[in-house]
Amino acid sequence: MRPDDWVDDFLLAGDGAQVCLRLGRPVVRAALREAVDRRTDALRAQGIDKGGSVILRLPPSLAFVANLLAGWRLGAQVALLDHRLTEYEAQRACERLQPQLIVAPAAPVTGALRAFHEVTEVLHRYPGEPAASGHVLIQLSSGSTGPSKVIGRSAASLVAEVERYKRIEGVPQPGGRIVLLASMVHVLGLVGGLLYGLHVGAELALPERTTVDAILAAAAAGEAPTTLLGVPFHIELLASVTQPPTLPGLTGMTTGGELVRADVWRAFTDRYRVRLGNMYGMTEVGVIATDLFGEHRPALAPAPGIEVRADSGELLVSAPASPYVGPVEPGRWADGWLRSKDAGSVDAQTGLMTVHGRLDSQISVGGLKVDLTEVEHALAGLPGVAAAVVLAHSGTIEAYAVLDDPAARSTVESSLAERVAAYKRPRTIHVVEQLPRTVTGKVVRDPAALRSAV
Repeated sequence: MRPDDWVDDFLLAGDGAQVCLRLGRPVVRAALREAVDRRTDALRAQGIDKGGSVILRLPPSLAFVANLLAGWRLGAQVALLDHRLTEYEAQRACERLQPQLIVAPAAPVTGALRAFHEVTEVLHRYPGEPAASGHVLIQLSSGSTGPSKVIGRSAASLVAEVERYKRIEGVPQPGGRIVLLASMVHVLGLVGGLLYGLHVGAELALPERTTVDAILAAAAAGEAPTTLLGVPFHIELLASVTQPPTLPGLTGMTTGGELVRADVWRAFTDRYRVRLGNMYGMTEVGVIATDLFGEHRPALAPAPGIEVRADSGELLVSAPASPYVGPVEPGRWADGWLRSKDAGSVDAQTGLMTVHGRLDSQISVGGLKVDLTEVEHALAGLPGVAAAVVLAHSGTIEAYAVLDDPAARSTVESSLAERVAAYKRPRTIHVVEQLPRTVTGKVVRDPAALRSAV
């Protein structure tokens, strides 16, 4: 497969009558190819060709998929911006990335809970430059713990990740269905959902809305084996249903991001009677390790072709080249190894790896080591606590919690005292109406943002 042919040969090839997408209505592969053809002509008419630079600021839609594949078909570098960013955030990103063209909706996108949209795109010329690197994909990291990084992926890297998925036991098979809850702008939804589904011939379906009823309706809409693909937020949402309907096609759910709390994991598996798997990855390299059947929880097995090692308590991941575009902190990538900034360990006998939380969640209090992730899980697992974040600020441990009854803070503090040693406990538990989150559902751990939520 030649690099210029990877879109048509690797993603769009196959039975033209097969339903490959379901965005409210079915989209067969032949119709998707026709949509990509039209968008290829439109982008080419704007001067985009090999080495060009494009920003997509589209919501999940057929327009998003068609423009993305068209840009790649032309050999352009495509940067993805979440459509939920504010105008200020989007402008800052454009100033940083300097594209030649911006593809955006012709009209404002409404409906905050809609999982996909019908949009007409417009093309805006931008006084930017051709791509400065050979990457076909540019993504911004989530920014949940600091400024976003500019991350590039080559076509070979994306193809290799899809091939990596194919070798993992428990992923959807050809003819199966993926109900995608994660964002297509970010790596889990983009590669694990869209690109993998297109390549292997698994139907990718998006629910009408990101509500429990709509997600369950999407899971029940087909007879083929169905996998839900989302993040911990979606697990918590679905686990809140005490008596879910029978879903004969549902075979399991895979979640990326942070480890799902034990009580939420048990509630989901008990109520839905399907597997709940965990996947660990980074925007820089994609999927790194998995435990799709919950056999090793909380440990995970490195994905085929990926090496992981622990160095001074930090997980390092094999990466043949630096994924970063532009300035990045020194030493983040060196000699084929990428620093994850996650604390973890690797079992010398089994090769299984365990993530212990963000590296900066390990602190010392009075000479005693405290794992803030452990404290956070203990707090979030208490009765009456809907969600919680624990972090260190100005030398003290603080917690921010969403409580079912905001007046019950003293009860929560007493319960936490029974489970966590005094030196580990937060000095203050701030009660908030909701925790600030990124557009992908990750909790923001910036102290200033959390304090503003109080």
